[in-house]
Amino acid sequence: MPIGGIGTMEIVIIVALIVLLFGASKLPELARSAGKSAGEFKKAQKEAEISYKEFENSLKDTTPAEKETKIQKMAKEQGIETAGKTDDQLLDEISAKMNKEN
Repeated sequence: MPIGGIGTMEIVIIVALIVLLFGASKLPELARSAGKSAGEFKKAQKEAEISYKEFENSLKDTTPAEKETKIQKMAKEQGIETAGKTDDQLLDEISAKMNKEN
């Protein structure tokens, strides 16, 4: 049964060409190099996955103070209570307060 369009005969021809090109003495060295490359690739992939998971966890572990928006910070600086208010409500209050001051 062909694997991805490559049958047994094609595989035999490819192996024979590799033996002719590199010689039988070089085949173990080529196999070792291919194995090392595959191992390095898997190692890099695992490190990337670990790094990604650490990044995801760092985003989840933010404190409420770190989640505070710029609008909320500006409202607090103006002395406006921010608890339970949306950013739109806060913007309206900031605008009203600035209009009163002018």
